[in-house]
Amino acid sequence: METLMAKGKAGESNPYTGLGLDESGNWLPGSPRVLSLLSSFLERSVRGNEKLLAGSKIKDVITIFHGSRAPSLNLRQYVERIFKYCKCSNSCFVVAVIYIDRFLQRIDAYLTSLSVHRLLITSVMVAAKFMDDQHYNNAYYAKVGGISREEMNRLEMRFLFDLDFQLNVTTEVFNKYWLMIQQEGGLETQTALQTQAYCLKKDESGRGRRLTGVHRGRAL
Repeated sequence: METLMAKGKAGESNPYTGLGLDESGNWLPGSPRVLSLLSSFLERSVRGNEKLLAGSKIKDVITIFHGSRAPSLNLRQYVERIFKYCKCSNSCFVVAVIYIDRFLQRIDAYLTSLSVHRLLITSVMVAAKFMDDQHYNNAYYAKVGGISREEMNRLEMRFLFDLDFQLNVTTEVFNKYWLMIQQEGGLETQTALQTQAYCLKKDESGRGRRLTGVHRGRAL
């Protein structure tokens, strides 16, 4: 992931410890904190969006990513399951958030408890295919995600077409979203601020984020 993550200045503590990286860019053993941060970040986004939708006349866009009810696994359990079995690089979880935000911006939708699980498994799979040298196939991801291979294929194709196959992520965009996940997900302010020098001041689209609990435009 050195192509995405900028190097800090000499003497600066490592802002990517939460991603499971040491000062030299090597992966650290154990469960990276990005998993808990991502879970909290997505949960906050879902709660905020559902509160907004319930208290307004706004109608959400219904997609093939929506289920009739929320899955039995909560987001923390689902994220940890993906990490345990899919073995993608830790940075794929940040890239997955970027893809989800792009998707929601393009179709003008909100992230809710009915769509977040399918969007997450799909976005992580797409990120792993695009970024990692080795990755599992759709059938494997489908099993991990608790859906059929046929549905996994449909979700992937819809996701890619709605993204217009725009999968490239710049270093600046990656670092901006990593900072947002740390801040919204609950990482200590000091560690988050250390990353701020790398981050963009504005949202990627300039229209407000859809993946944060702070509702500016449509929040994710």
